[in-house]
Amino acid sequence: MKIELIKGDITKIKADAIVNAANSSLLGGGGVDGAIHRAGGQQILKECIDIRNRQGKCNTGEAVVTTAGNLPAKYVIHTVGPVWNDNEEKESKLLANCYKNSLKLAESLEAKIIAFPNISTGIYRFPKELAGKIAVDEVKNFKSDVIEKVIFVCFDAENEEIYKKLLKE
Repeated sequence: MKIELIKGDITKIKADAIVNAANSSLLGGGGVDGAIHRAGGQQILKECIDIRNRQGKCNTGEAVVTTAGNLPAKYVIHTVGPVWNDNEEKESKLLANCYKNSLKLAESLEAKIIAFPNISTGIYRFPKELAGKIAVDEVKNFKSDVIEKVIFVCFDAENEEIYKKLLKE
């Protein structure tokens, strides 16, 4: 599995699946979640509402999938990252589950290329260094015969530098 790093906008990435750092309501919000819903259009929201009607909210660490609407991807995998409350062990495990469950779901969709944002590092205040380490470790430890490339899409220079350093190790 190849790992690539890009500084940019995840809504512009051509991939089989992009991951959305969603909130548990799945109804869009701020940050990357709002950007994906705005760029992807009403189809994504409609499918998120269908998922909610079927199963209720999406729990932290879990992942669900919709089509990608107007985005250049085929699918959007919505995963709910943890809000940082200084419980490093619990929140780290939940964040690791976001990556693991998103990768498993991508594999089940036969996605060859998946793109991740920096989950939980915005308004959820997860420490960026720790979040980056968890993301890189989970991707490197995930064995897949289906997924060929994982792209980490960093929105800001700070995250980009963190991932550059982590990917060199």
